[in-house]
Amino acid sequence: MRRRIGIAVLVLALLAVSGAGAWWFRMRGDQGPMFRTALIKRGDLTATISATGTVEPEDVVDVGAQVGGMILSFGKDLSGETIDYGSAVQADTVLARIDDSLYAAAVETAKAQVKQADANSISADANVLQMKAKLLQASQDWERAKRLGPSDALAQSAYDQYQANYEVAKASLAAAEAAVEQAKAAVAQSKAALHTAQINLGYCTIKTPVKGVIIDRRVNIGQTVVSSLSAPSLFLIAKDLKRIRVWISVNEADIGSISEGQSATFTVDAFPAQVFEGTVRKIRLNATMSQNVVTYTVEVSTDNRDGKLLPYLTANVKFTTGFRQDVLLVPNAALRWTPRPGQIAPDTRRAPHPHAGSRRKEDASGTVRERSVIWVAQGRFVRPVHVKTGLSDGAMTEVEARELSEDMPVVVGENVKEAQAGPGAERSPFTPQLGRGPRQSQSGQAGSGGERER
Repeated sequence: MRRRIGIAVLVLALLAVSGAGAWWFRMRGDQGPMFRTALIKRGDLTATISATGTVEPEDVVDVGAQVGGMILSFGKDLSGETIDYGSAVQADTVLARIDDSLYAAAVETAKAQVKQADANSISADANVLQMKAKLLQASQDWERAKRLGPSDALAQSAYDQYQANYEVAKASLAAAEAAVEQAKAAVAQSKAALHTAQINLGYCTIKTPVKGVIIDRRVNIGQTVVSSLSAPSLFLIAKDLKRIRVWISVNEADIGSISEGQSATFTVDAFPAQVFEGTVRKIRLNATMSQNVVTYTVEVSTDNRDGKLLPYLTANVKFTTGFRQDVLLVPNAALRWTPRPGQIAPDTRRAPHPHAGSRRKEDASGTVRERSVIWVAQGRFVRPVHVKTGLSDGAMTEVEARELSEDMPVVVGENVKEAQAGPGAERSPFTPQLGRGPRQSQSGQAGSGGERER
C-alpha cells in the first residue's frame, strides 16, 4: 500500500514540475521585444522615377515604290549578298528591281512623239518662209496697183484683187508664225512626256537614299507592287544603329521631374545584367490620354557602338531625380508606423501629436523637406523623434534630426505574438487560452498585431 502511495506522489510531482517548466518557458517567451526595429544607416541615396519604353533607331527611312509592277529581283549589299534583313547598304545601292516592260515601252513612245513634234516644228518654220514669200509678192503687186489706181490700164476688179491678195498674205503669215509657236509648244510637251516616262522607268530600279542597315524587308520576289495615292512601303532602313533612342511613356505626375539633359539608366530583358546609360534628349509636347491617364513621350539618347541594343526592345528606364551623399537613412516603414495611444511613453503623451501642423518646406538645394516623426522603443513603450524628411527612393528616406545617430534603432512595426501576450492584451476569440482564465471576447487591431491599451 505504501509503495502505491509513493508511486502516486512521484507521478504528481513529475506532472507539477512539467507544468511549471512549460509555464516558465511560455512566460519567458512573452518577455521578448514587442516592437520590430531597424537601424538608422548612413549612406548615399539616389531618387529615381521608373517607367517603361521601347528602343528605337535614331533615324529611320521608309523606302517605297513610286510605280507599280512585279518585283523581279533584289540588289546586292556591301558584302555582295542579296539584300535582306540586316543588310548594310550605301547610298544609291540597288534594293530591288520592278518589271519595267510597260515603262520602257512608254519611253519609246515618248521618243517617237518628240521626233514627230520636231518634224512639225520644222514644217511650221518652212511654212512661215513660204508665207513671207507670198506676202512679199502680194505687197509688190499691191504697190503697183496703188500707183496705177483704177483706170483704163487697170480694171477696178483687178485693183481690188491685188488689195485682197495682200491682206490674205499678211493674215497667212501671222497664222504661220502662230503655228510655229504651237509646234514649239508641242515639242516641249513631248519632251516633258519623254522625261516623265524616263523617270518612271528609273523608278523601276529602287535605290536606297541613305547609308544604313535594313531592319525590315516587306516584299518578296514575284510580289506585285500597286502604286496608289500613298507609296507602298518596301524597305525600312535605319541610318545609324550606333545611336539609339528609347521612347518612354511618362505619367503626367512625374513629367515635372524630368528635363532635357537629365541622366537616365535602363535595362533590357535581352541583357538583364547590363545597365545602359543615356541622356534625356527631348520631351514631346503631344501628350496622349488612355483611360483618363495622361502620358508624355520622353526620348532618351544612348550610345550603341557595340551594337548590343536591337531596335524595338522593351526598356525598363530609371530617371535620376536627386542624389544625396552621406546622409542618415531610415526605412519608409518607420515613417508610416503609428503607435496606439497606450503604447506612447507616459512622459511624452502630453506632447502635441507628432503629425499635427506638418509643414512642407523647400531648402536651398531645391529638395522639399517635410516634418514627420519616427518612434524609438523605450521598454514596452515608444517615444517620438521629430525629423525632417528629404529624398526617398521608395524604400529608404533621408532624415534630419539632432537626436538621430547612425545605428540607432527605430520602430518599424510590432511583433504580433508579443503584442497579443500578457494580461489584459487583446486576443483572437478563436485562440485557445489554456491556463489564462476564461476566454474574453476581444477584437484585434487589423494590420498592427499589437496590444491595445484599455
